[in-house]
Amino acid sequence: PGSCQTLCECLEAAQAVRCVNRNLTAVPPDLPPYVRDLLITGTPLARLPAGAFPAQRLPDLRALNLSGNHLRAVEAGALAALPALRQLDLSGNPLVSLSPQAFGEGGSPLEELALRGALRDHGVLLSLAAMLQSGALRNLSRLELADNGLLLLPAGMFAALPALRQLDLSNNSLVGLRNVSFQALGQLQSLDLSGNSLGVLRNATLAQFRSLPALRRIRLGRNTWVCDCAIEDLLAWLKESDQVEGKEALTCAYPDKMLGKALLKINSSDLDCSVPTDLPSQLQTSYVFLGIVLALIGAIFLLVLYLNRKGIKKWMHNIRDACRDHMEGYHYRYEINADPRLTNLSSNSDV
Repeated sequence: PGSCQTLCECLEAAQAVRCVNRNLTAVPPDLPPYVRDLLITGTPLARLPAGAFPAQRLPDLRALNLSGNHLRAVEAGALAALPALRQLDLSGNPLVSLSPQAFGEGGSPLEELALRGALRDHGVLLSLAAMLQSGALRNLSRLELADNGLLLLPAGMFAALPALRQLDLSNNSLVGLRNVSFQALGQLQSLDLSGNSLGVLRNATLAQFRSLPALRRIRLGRNTWVCDCAIEDLLAWLKESDQVEGKEALTCAYPDKMLGKALLKINSSDLDCSVPTDLPSQLQTSYVFLGIVLALIGAIFLLVLYLNRKGIKKWMHNIRDACRDHMEGYHYRYEINADPRLTNLSSNSDV
């Protein structure tokens, strides 16, 4: 480690320090106390241990950008000594470990957190959910979780974020929001769900959107909407709501006959509801078909028995006679063995 001027670019007038494309494996220990904006990017920095930022040395640090490094682990207490921190960007790091106690036991005044492309590991997503649910980031107003390939979100992930105003979930692979609760987000203004794999939004989710008074900007573009009977609630909500941004451009992805058709131009008569779409109905149909098949097999079996009744009767008589002869043989041998005279006679007859 050397001086700030050796490892980074220190701008006292702007109260900023920039460490770009330097061979840093740890946070420089001698950062000037005036820094309010710290950028460290393009470095081999791989972990933030406890006390990575010297206690009480950076009292005015408000914006910390650690994006685009090789950061894999953020340990407990790594960000605890930053009392003025308001913005944190960890985007573009291959995180495999994120401690729920990274901000210490007392929580953080953090307001903006960016994790774009940093949650590819499912364990890190669960750790983030635990951190958010603990209330450590209750002051968070902006949360960016885009570009992470997320399929599903942990239940109750946003339950302790009462100040959240912007939530970015774009460019993931979300297939549904059934286990996601937005009820606690009374201040939410913007929700970006574009670029996912959503096929439908259920009525329970739509009811949550209606109940959020500040929510006025929802982005739903570039999703794989399935235009069948299950989408009727979504269509009704789109036509009556002013919350969705660019709703005129939303189109069907399935089935093929509806491909590219605008959702706002679909009528109930356009949807093919003749075939049951729910699983219980499909199972009931399968059970009926199986019962018919088994009944036909039983009828054929009885018919074969009837047509061959004479042969079967003769076969049964033969089996009965064979069993009778066999039993008589056993009975004769039993009588010989039971009578001592017959037993001696039988023994002498061999001489």
